[in-house]
Amino acid sequence: MTKHFSLSRQLAQALLLAAGVAASQAHAAKAVPAASAGAAQPKLVVVLVVDGLPQEQVTRYRDQFGQGGFRRLLEQGAWFSDAHQAHGITVTAIGHSAVLSGAYPYQHGVIGNNWIDPVTKKSVYCTEDGNFHYIGEETQPDDGTAPTKLRVSTLGDELRYSTGDQAKVVTVSGKDRGAILLAGKTGTAYMYMEKTGNFASSTYYMQQHPQWVQRYQAAKPQDRYYGKSWTPLLADSAYARDARDDLVPAKPGTRNTFPFAYYSDSGKLDGEYYSRLKSGPFLDELTLEFARAAIDGENLGRNPAGVPDILGVSLSAHDYVNHAYGPESKMSHDHLQRLDRMLASFFLDLDKKVGMDNVLVVLTADHGFANVPEFAETRGFSAKRIDGAKLVDALNQHLATSLGIDKLVTSSSLPNIYLDYALAEKGGVHRAALEDAAARFLQQQDGLAQVYTRTQMETGAVATRMDTLMRRAWNRQLSGDLMVVTKPAWYFGKGSGGTSHGTPYTYDTNVPLMVFGPRWIKPGVYGQYAEVVDIAPTLAHLLRVRQPSASEGRILTEAVR
Repeated sequence: MTKHFSLSRQLAQALLLAAGVAASQAHAAKAVPAASAGAAQPKLVVVLVVDGLPQEQVTRYRDQFGQGGFRRLLEQGAWFSDAHQAHGITVTAIGHSAVLSGAYPYQHGVIGNNWIDPVTKKSVYCTEDGNFHYIGEETQPDDGTAPTKLRVSTLGDELRYSTGDQAKVVTVSGKDRGAILLAGKTGTAYMYMEKTGNFASSTYYMQQHPQWVQRYQAAKPQDRYYGKSWTPLLADSAYARDARDDLVPAKPGTRNTFPFAYYSDSGKLDGEYYSRLKSGPFLDELTLEFARAAIDGENLGRNPAGVPDILGVSLSAHDYVNHAYGPESKMSHDHLQRLDRMLASFFLDLDKKVGMDNVLVVLTADHGFANVPEFAETRGFSAKRIDGAKLVDALNQHLATSLGIDKLVTSSSLPNIYLDYALAEKGGVHRAALEDAAARFLQQQDGLAQVYTRTQMETGAVATRMDTLMRRAWNRQLSGDLMVVTKPAWYFGKGSGGTSHGTPYTYDTNVPLMVFGPRWIKPGVYGQYAEVVDIAPTLAHLLRVRQPSASEGRILTEAVR
């Protein structure tokens, strides 16, 4: 690896090519068409992130989409079929950070949903900050309240800077990290509160909600789903390609077949009910409803200063559904079809409120998904869940036996493992010897494909695409002394049900990237390699603002008018 990964993406990929990596992955720079000085800017940029949506689901279920949702973006916008979250740890926080920063974790500093703080040695959450609390809601110490840990600027930050803070940047999500990391430092984030079903902001952004939020909360739209059920949208024959229910083992205490009822055991509107709403289509319906309220309440797209606004909407439910049942399940299939219809309705309302000829829409995802292991095995693949705690315990025991020093592994937040170099040196074991002993042991364990050491990350040369993706995900100050990669179809997880994500494999990295806005975007299907980090510089070009501070993406010139 390079000593500090400051290479441009073009140079980094030249190294990849020299090492024999396929030329099809090259991400060459192109001439950038000059934005006409007289060209109208979009009045509203809408950035949609579907949490946990792999590209393959879009293509697999495309024939069943309606006319106004995904199909509108696919057929009337620019669709990049080979787009990737191009870093090695594909999780929600990292993926959302990439969308509007154009940066990789080694720079933006969000290296996971959680990681180990290098000073306190305790686990920290990506958006926690004890200096702030939710407005009108109970706040726990590790709740996400602020973008403090995001080290770089976002497109929204640059737009607000260039307009003297006259542009508005508003984001909403079912997850705090989904909203906060899209909003950047100077936008305003609203997130779903699972104990009350409200959408609320935090005191990082304001001390009191504006009146439009208070009116929205007072109407209690989240209560209308009590006693209702989620049932299939389409005829039974439409789900013939999906995995059988018996290949989607349910987690203890949960169902794996329709219908899914929304209620609480107490019979009252309480936190159990509001939490249940997250794992199904009603959470996304509420999120889009709040986004509509934000458009009206903040006058988005009709800014009195005549400057563009940004609305970020992170739709969280698909991730919850895929975790529980897998992307091959009937439940995931149905949820995507329901989301398609929700988007169609949302776009119609956008047209009425702002006019779609004034709106630029981007849709992407923060990561993809692995198949449920039980399903993957029926396809002939080796697939299992790896108990991370047992793996780390076994590593500690091995190091104690082989090197004669106890507790050389201080902590872990997989795929990161942290070592006690000082303790090793005190016992006469040099850093390199400790790393080598740990790496050799881990490489012999079932389900692990690769182990990277701190020494490799700091001094090694980029040799393969996986090396590049993992290096981008490694932050010198925050990441572990070891980073482990599972074999394809394996993942870190406990229990006997569900699946996950987080690897550098294509099923986790290949995500949708669609851009719609006929005045600025040339419609078409683009097979050119693209990355989610390309979104921010492309939008910066169209908005005529400075690119975010650590952006490494390219302008998608092939799709820009």
